[in-house]
Amino acid sequence: MLVLLPPSEGKAPSGRGAPLKPESLSLPGLAAAREAVLTELVELCAGDEDKAREVLGLSEGLRGEVAKNAELRTAGARPAGEVYTGVLYDALGLASLDAAAKRRAARSLLVFSGLWGAVRVTDRIPSYRCSMGVKLPGLGALGAHWRTPMASVLPEAAGDGLVLDLRSAAYAAAWKPKGEVAGRTASVRVLHAPTRKVVSHFNKATKGRIVRSLLTAGAAPKGPAELVEVLRDLGYVVEAEAPAKTGQAWSLDVLVDEVH
Repeated sequence: MLVLLPPSEGKAPSGRGAPLKPESLSLPGLAAAREAVLTELVELCAGDEDKAREVLGLSEGLRGEVAKNAELRTAGARPAGEVYTGVLYDALGLASLDAAAKRRAARSLLVFSGLWGAVRVTDRIPSYRCSMGVKLPGLGALGAHWRTPMASVLPEAAGDGLVLDLRSAAYAAAWKPKGEVAGRTASVRVLHAPTRKVVSHFNKATKGRIVRSLLTAGAAPKGPAELVEVLRDLGYVVEAEAPAKTGQAWSLDVLVDEVH
């Protein structure tokens, strides 16, 4: 099973250890695309601060993020699972998983990123600020920048098992499963049951809880239909819609009344 996650906008500070080693990151087929984004982002943020803030869509209060980006090559790195914070990652609670569940997380979780493309939670990265919606002056829109390398790298990473897609729309645009891979992909949204609407907090927290539940249970559903049954066994209310055509992803709605 491969679980596709969005990053968090907020991130923990960089570590005090060794700096980034780009060659050590997972999915080496993304290395050239990563280096291109990293180079332009560092140069942009080391130059005109106001221009960098405008490009990155940062408010005056986030001016410090520009300086942080300028030092990405020398800042201390830490596991991505520690860098990403926020509602989804709080609910996922990687640090409190038992040893077996942590091993499953290392194998199955893939976090999408405007800067790195995608990384595993064990990959060591510095804290940064660069969303997938950014349009860099040289490279252009990052969503488009990542599509070609992702198209060649991600199908191999997906292997022959279930792909559970929990990404937000901006990050989903960087790679859309196609063909046979799409047929074993399940895209999930979380709805507030009383209103049948997507509510940000419910959506993020429940997605984190779903991933935690699967990891702690040691569940390994082989496809979307089996995933539906597993989630129901774990206590989730799930409505599933099988694709109308082969080569299309499944759509799953998880209904919640409240999030604890």
